[in-house]
Amino acid sequence: MGRTALTQFLLLSNTSPPHSLRSTPMKRIVSGVQPTGSVHLGNYLGAIKSWVSLQNTYETLFFIVDLHAITLPYDAQQLAKATRTTAAIYLACGVDISKASVFVQSHVRAHVELMWLLSSATPIGWLNKMIQFKEKSRKAGDENVGAALLTYPVLMASDILLYQSDLVPVGEDQKQHLELTRELAERVNYLYGGRKWKKLGGRGGAIFKVPEPLIPPTGARVMSLTDGLSKMSKSAPSELSRINLLDPKDVIVNKIKRCKTDSFSGEQKGYGSAACGLDGLKAVKESVFQAEFIWQRTP
Repeated sequence: MGRTALTQFLLLSNTSPPHSLRSTPMKRIVSGVQPTGSVHLGNYLGAIKSWVSLQNTYETLFFIVDLHAITLPYDAQQLAKATRTTAAIYLACGVDISKASVFVQSHVRAHVELMWLLSSATPIGWLNKMIQFKEKSRKAGDENVGAALLTYPVLMASDILLYQSDLVPVGEDQKQHLELTRELAERVNYLYGGRKWKKLGGRGGAIFKVPEPLIPPTGARVMSLTDGLSKMSKSAPSELSRINLLDPKDVIVNKIKRCKTDSFSGEQKGYGSAACGLDGLKAVKESVFQAEFIWQRTP
């Protein structure tokens, strides 16, 4: 990555989100959800629910990560519709645009521009270690997997570092990607920061803030209703594996009744055991009740 290119980008690009931010100094949080599939309970409990409370105490940027959604085959018209639906769900769940910035990732082209610059500083060995890439490429086969799936974490790093984020709400499955973001920020700061960058016209010092993870105490990893060893996912083939936010009441009741649990008497502990389904249901119950309590106390 050329120093001149990086310097020009950081000095001249407009990295402000589409919404006017507060002037009061606050720690900044960024987070996003893909507009693929149906937004489900795992998305709500793992991310969106916490946004509602975070927007009151932090400078918050919540966006629809439509560029991440095209790493796998997609329908353009369906993606556009899903993007609008996802934005509507954000607002319906309590995200307040008078407090938080809400926007679509692809509408801010600096995300892609910074990603390209960061890619030039990212060792390929770091990307090859990403567990999600290994799992998805193994399932789909090398000929059916695009390079975008490999470089997905670099775009995620761009999403975060672009706004000099202090904190990033993440589930357990995203901790590895955030760790790569932190390592990449430190690498760029070392290679292009300090006095070297100041001589090129910059302000000197660190270029990027190194963000910290913000992991909810419960609900960060909501398990599938049909497979207690896998997280609830939009891409799972069975609709019975997840509770979609737009599911009718009778559908939700049916999914809970058919949820896979163990056949042992007594209580079994820990993921990896036959009781994973039961543990997952208990985590969902605890998180939902906590959410209801918060809403009841909100004036």
